[in-house]
Amino acid sequence: MEEKIIEAIGISKSFHDPLTVKVLTDVSFSVNKSEFVSIVGKSGCGKSTLLYILSTMDTSYEGMLLLDGISMKTKNDKELAQVRNEKIGFVFQFHYLLNEFNNLQNVMLPGLKFGKLTSKEVEHHAYEKLKILGIENEALKYPNQLSGGQKQRVAIARALINEPLIIMGDEPTGNLDKHNSDVVFNIFKELAEEYHQTLLIVTHDLDFAKKTNRIITMQDGKIIKTELS
Repeated sequence: MEEKIIEAIGISKSFHDPLTVKVLTDVSFSVNKSEFVSIVGKSGCGKSTLLYILSTMDTSYEGMLLLDGISMKTKNDKELAQVRNEKIGFVFQFHYLLNEFNNLQNVMLPGLKFGKLTSKEVEHHAYEKLKILGIENEALKYPNQLSGGQKQRVAIARALINEPLIIMGDEPTGNLDKHNSDVVFNIFKELAEEYHQTLLIVTHDLDFAKKTNRIITMQDGKIIKTELS
């Protein structure tokens, strides 16, 4: 039986400002270990809202969210922050690297925050992640010395530092040209196939989505189609 990493069961969400608007309606699906899944749909369909709920950053919803078989509903803010740091790696459209730190130090930050390893061990792990992404030669440079594609690779290394159960991406190629989008896709594909990393990526890029294992299409806050690529 396949191991479910994340499972959404009947998730619904409304905004009340000042009128009540339903943005998600009864969304249910799961992502298995090593699976590379994309969520697509037009702007405003609810895919980013869904990702924020799945990443435990938004706790105001109906339904159930299971991560590694454990319900997130009963956890308090401190416990959810620990879950995010330990079990979820994030890659956004913008890299959010800190220019006052070199690239190696940027990758190390979530590992130091996690506090399970010594700073020397975290440094070693960070360098290894940069190596997997073919960017170890840039370790001691600063983010402002890198191209957009290189910055996104550093951001992916940072997302991997705590060996998360799942990488979640919100338009991770949205700021990149075709070449760098392909580079990022190939990195994700290798992570899934070679390192058994689970990935869930929200994207507008249909060419990117078509190459993932499975595409979930959303419209008006609902899943209207799920297809294997």
